[in-house]
Amino acid sequence: MRAHARFLYVALALVASVWVLFPIYLIVMSAFAHEETIFAWPKSFWPREISFETLSFFFQVQGVWNATVNSILVAVMTMVFSIALGAPAGYALARFRFFGKDVFRVAILMTRAFPIAILALPLTVRFIQIGIYDTPFAVALVHTALALPFAILVSSSLFIGIPRELEEAAWTMGCTRVEAFRKVVLPLALPGMAATMIFAFVISWNEVFAASVLTLQERTLTAYLLVSMVEAPLHFRFAGGFFLIVPALIFIFAVRKYLFSMWGIASR
Repeated sequence: MRAHARFLYVALALVASVWVLFPIYLIVMSAFAHEETIFAWPKSFWPREISFETLSFFFQVQGVWNATVNSILVAVMTMVFSIALGAPAGYALARFRFFGKDVFRVAILMTRAFPIAILALPLTVRFIQIGIYDTPFAVALVHTALALPFAILVSSSLFIGIPRELEEAAWTMGCTRVEAFRKVVLPLALPGMAATMIFAFVISWNEVFAASVLTLQERTLTAYLLVSMVEAPLHFRFAGGFFLIVPALIFIFAVRKYLFSMWGIASR
């Protein structure tokens, strides 16, 4: 019975992996193929020849690099804002008792129930009035609102899992509450914080609706590709899809040691 369960588990894991990785594989292979190969039929599963022609064409299109810089800037600001606001809120939920605590938890979740399309018009009007419309900062604020509920709830779970006695021991040794948090609690919570940062980064990097509505000239890469792909050739679309995948993967690999620590895996 245990062997059958193990086989089923492995089979499901393989199916899920193929389901996720196969489209990525097709995008990568098409991004490094000649234009003639992309339109060829029947298609070859293995690339016959590696070519940078498609990517070279993509990078030479006017506006791509500016949109890429905007996407990176917005994603970084979203990560910083999400951690800066989410960690203190999560710590308060984990360590303090106050009236309406459970209601506040539900209210955090309820913010995800509002579609961004409903909020786009009033946000656009407000940003125009205060002078931040068509800026990466405005897009980062909206993306932070999307990532903040996750950041708060994950941070709260992390701090609940860290024994309060460790902080109390630091207090007895002369640390203030802030010093105890910085020297004792925060290092233990870093793996979970890394997971929160990844989630915030991916949300910001892939989000397209708010970025399209709130920008005209300073578009992020997703918003720029959404507008450009209407009349773009097929190989341009594959190159754009590949370029959207790469930064997220690089960022995940960069913080993987924190994730391994969170899962109890020793990284080499």
